[in-house]
Formats: sequence, structure tokens, C-alpha cells
Amino acid sequence: MDQIVIRGGQRLKGRIPISGAKNAALTLLPCALLTDEPLTLRNLPRLADVDGFGHLLNQLGCSTTIEGSRPEDFGRVMTARTTTLTSTVAPYDIVRKMRASILVLGPLLARAGEATVSLPGGCAIGNRPIDLHLKALEAFGAEIELASGYVKASAPGGGRLPGGKFTFPVVSVGATENALMAAVLAKGICVLENAAREPEIVDLCNCLVAMGAHIDGIGTETLTIEGVDRLHGATYRVMADRIEAGSYACAAVITEGDVELVGAKASEMEATLASLREAGATVEETKGGIRVAMTGRAEPVTLSTAPYPGFATDMQAQFMAMATLGKGASLFTETIFENRYMHVPELARMGCDIDVRGRSAVVRGVDHLVGAPVMATDLRASMSLIIAGLAAQGTTEVNRVYHLDRGYERLEEKLQAVGADIERISAG
Repeated sequence: MDQIVIRGGQRLKGRIPISGAKNAALTLLPCALLTDEPLTLRNLPRLADVDGFGHLLNQLGCSTTIEGSRPEDFGRVMTARTTTLTSTVAPYDIVRKMRASILVLGPLLARAGEATVSLPGGCAIGNRPIDLHLKALEAFGAEIELASGYVKASAPGGGRLPGGKFTFPVVSVGATENALMAAVLAKGICVLENAAREPEIVDLCNCLVAMGAHIDGIGTETLTIEGVDRLHGATYRVMADRIEAGSYACAAVITEGDVELVGAKASEMEATLASLREAGATVEETKGGIRVAMTGRAEPVTLSTAPYPGFATDMQAQFMAMATLGKGASLFTETIFENRYMHVPELARMGCDIDVRGRSAVVRGVDHLVGAPVMATDLRASMSLIIAGLAAQGTTEVNRVYHLDRGYERLEEKLQAVGADIERISAG
């Protein structure tokens, strides 16, 4: 199995291109199931999860072709076309490997009037049930049956959903996305209240509108979708990855570096940038993106994760790594997932002083970190180990890097280009 080896202590300086957003790409890909015309997605990141979702689309009858990227894009260009659905079943062996597979439920139901999708089960970072996905679809008129580990959803008579209204009791990004894609081909009007407002939701809405959907309230907590008879093809550019940008910003701070995050948009990551400024970093917009620079050790921060526009749970582990060399004690509270501190024992192997109590963690800055062999447990935890390794004395070996390959495109290349001593060592 591959590992990433880091010899720490190098100051990061230069420009880092930010790839297309993983979380947006995995939401835009299933839109190809909603029309028989081509959907072309530009700036699609080269990631294992994106490839896996492409294979799922192929099994459902969607053809996919990959082209070279344009100069202004860092990823690939994929054209997906589902002339005819050949299956409405997403099997267990695919869904268990990639939770985002549940996002074919809404599009299949909208296009074919039926869908059978495996229950995704739990996740290493905590339980993420799909009950809100199903309740929203039921509110729009779907009939739901759970049998043998599968969700079977159908529209009345196998036709189109009649429409309806659903208020989320808690904000759910995935359920909002699934409900949106189910609603765009409904007979009537669908309303979602207390909907997620993440930039990736806005990206999905904009793509659907480009395909001919009628959606009001984009970017707000109330979305009104007027169903249309059919959608057409479109060409759409995947938004920049705000989580990748924030991750490299943390790397710049902990190494007292100066980097420009090319392609990143400040308006999509205001909570992250505010916390970077709280840590003492210089943060400014540039013509091409965002500049993050740091002199000296980080100031203590107090962070509590929350749905957008709050501080993203996907940035918690990276900020925690950054705070390990801070001047004082930082306080973290994780409100989204109940088991998202699995990186803490691995960071402790490098000399970090972190005390976890339930959903809160106190990080006391230490004088230095020491490189060590560490094991990645999930995607963002993996990046926290990379960030710590960049500033540690000696050599850090990060194992289970397949987690990183799910969410960070060309990680080693990008960090090498700004001065990091990092390499991937392939097993065998």
C-alpha cells in the first residue's frame, strides 16, 4: 500500500492551484441521469471517488467520456449521456464503498419513476442516516419501502412525482441535494424549507437551471422548484474546492509560509478565512484567488462546527493540526458528527497535546512536533496528518493514503511546487 513521506520544516511559498470541488462534483455527476442529452462537466477533479461515481453511472446506462482539460482548468472534462436508463438499481457493492452513491436515488426516481438503492450504512466519522432523504421524497409524493437492505422508491403509477412541501428538522446537505434532483421533473411545485445553503448546493442549483430547471430561492434556506417536463443537456464548470483551499491555507500557517490559493473564492469560505485571521494569518483576495501568509506561531482559536455559513466540519481536523504549534490553548467543538476526532491519537504520536472530552477538544500548543509513522483514518484526518508532518522535525510517514486520493488531487505535486519535501512511495 502506498505511503506519503514528509521531511518537515520547509516553509511553503508560491502558488497552489485549487481543483474542482469533490463535494460539488459528486453532486453534479448524477444530474446526467435526469436527461437524455449530454451533460459536460469541466474542471472535474481527478479523484478516486469521482472515478467510482463514473463507474456507477455506467452501470445505470450512462456513457462517459473523458477529455483533456482547458488551460484555465486543473482537472478533466467529462461528458456524460444517459440516452436510455438500462437499470434503476444501485447495488450494495458500489454504495458501500462510496456513500455519495445515494445521490442517484432522486434522479432515478425523477427520470424513471422508480429507484432501488442500497442503504449506505454507517461511516467512520459517525452515523449519517438517510431518513431525511426519504422523508423529503415522501413529502413530494414518493412511496418508500425498505427491504433487504435496499431503499425502493416509486412515484405514483411509476410516473412523475406530484410535488409537495418539506421542512427539514435539521439541515442536511445530502438530503437537500437528493430532494432537489427529484423535484426538478415533478408534475407540480416542490418546496424545501430549512434547506442546506452550502456553496455546493448553489452549484447544483445553477447546473440544474442551466439544464432547464426552474428553481427559486437559490442560496437561501427556502427552495421552490417548479417541475418541468424535461431537462436538456448543458456544459458546466465545477466550482473550486473550498475545503482543499482551506487545507492548504492551514499548511501555509503552520509552516509560517506565504501561498496564493489560485482559483479559490473568498465568498465561499468566509468562516474559514475569519478563523485564519483569528489565528493571526494575513488573508487577502488577489486577482487570481486568495493569499494566505503567516509570521510566527498561530494565535489560539475557538471553533465550533456548524452548517453553512458556519465553520465547516470538513475543516475541523486541519485547523486542529494547525493549532498544535500555536501559542496557547485552542478550543474545538464538533457539532455535526459524533466521532470526528479519530486523528487525535495519530497527532499525539507526533507530540501534540490534545485533550478530548466528548464533542469538545482542547489543543495546547507545543514547542515542536516530531515526525512519526501515522495512520490515516478518514479523508480530512489524513490531511491533518499531512499538515502536521509539514511542520514536524524529522520524517513523517503517512499510511493508508487511499483516503487522501478520495479528496485531494495531485497532493504531492502541489506541495512540492511550493517547497515541501514530500513524496509518495508506492508499495511494490
